[in-house]
Amino acid sequence: MLELDLKNKGIRKADRQLKFEKMSESPYVFYRGSNHLYWEDFYNDWRINFFGGSRETLTWINGDAHIYNYGAYANHDGQAIFCMDDFDDSIIADYQFDLWRMAVSIVLDCKEYGVFDKKEQKKAVRTFAKAFRKQMSSHKKDDPHNEKHLTAKTSSGLMKKFLKNVERKKDRLKMLDKWTKVVRGKRCFDKGNAKLTPLDEKTYRSLERALQNYRTTIRSGLAEDKTRFEVKDIVGRLSAGTGSLGSKRYYALLEGDSSVEEDDVIIDIKEQGKPPLYDHMSAKEQQEFDRLFPNPAERHALAFQALAEHPDQYLGRIQFRGKFFSVKERSPFKADFPTAKLKKPEDLLFMAEIWGDVLASRHKRASYVLNDQAHEMPEAFSALIKGREKDFDDLVVSIAFRYADCVEQDYKYFLEGIKDF
Repeated sequence: MLELDLKNKGIRKADRQLKFEKMSESPYVFYRGSNHLYWEDFYNDWRINFFGGSRETLTWINGDAHIYNYGAYANHDGQAIFCMDDFDDSIIADYQFDLWRMAVSIVLDCKEYGVFDKKEQKKAVRTFAKAFRKQMSSHKKDDPHNEKHLTAKTSSGLMKKFLKNVERKKDRLKMLDKWTKVVRGKRCFDKGNAKLTPLDEKTYRSLERALQNYRTTIRSGLAEDKTRFEVKDIVGRLSAGTGSLGSKRYYALLEGDSSVEEDDVIIDIKEQGKPPLYDHMSAKEQQEFDRLFPNPAERHALAFQALAEHPDQYLGRIQFRGKFFSVKERSPFKADFPTAKLKKPEDLLFMAEIWGDVLASRHKRASYVLNDQAHEMPEAFSALIKGREKDFDDLVVSIAFRYADCVEQDYKYFLEGIKDF
């Protein structure tokens, strides 16, 4: 509990209490809210050298890989796509840190709902590991320009059904109706929404001024269209996330591509800091990190562009009151895959294969962004696992279950510690 207190000492007491209340819901939610503990336990783990641990196996990684950091969002063609969707903790590191953290989350998620027994859970993690290595090993010359996109048209089974449901149930107007209202012909945020809070005049105007430079940080073609960046309203965003709860966060309403009120855009403005692994780096490593990534919001944008399919066209950054903030669009198709509805072993295996395949494809994509020798990472990976495929899968399974047990034990200590909080 002392470790968690120290990590969260910088956030308001009310936010810290809310965060701990969320984390007390289950071992899996605790795991999602305590990513720094994972890095403390694994950053110098000697097992990283079995199938990596070298320059060739570095890539941009998610840094907080778990099932609910995959999800649906809109691609550039307005379709719902399934991919990684959170890059706050992303960093350049060995691919196995994502692989292991994601595998642990599969076990914890299964335990959360109590549908699948241990044998079925192990089979799911093994399927995940196998899908990862098969995707990572299957590299082709045109990979950097021929990505795999999971949309309702290109996917099958449960994923096709999920993405079709997202497209049927969600759209821009429904999202706007959830967060905004039209008053005297002008759209503004609904201040009665419990997850939003109005800003005082000084904060509003200061943030509005900070957003004037935001357009210059966007890499997409939208930056040329000044009409899209008219700020119509700004509010504070409350109670969002788990691990990031307590970070400053705002929503701004921008004019859409026309003057009608139905195509307005909500951008998510989120405070960014150093990723959790930073605290476990050596002094020399921290010095190099600070040289490479002096702006945490720029690091977030670089990771997003490297790892995500169809990076957000509104992706950018601002500085506000001495802090760094990422800026991205709140997608009309934002949705998590409902793992609570997985009831059959074959459905769990289907999703495990997708999770592994997507993770490997993202790691490959990011390695191509980093390295002019496009296939150095997947080729190094293929050489490392050749003739040792079962050992690779066994290691992922072993780590997933042993660390899931550790998380459950930490969770029990956490529950004891917050009784007097």
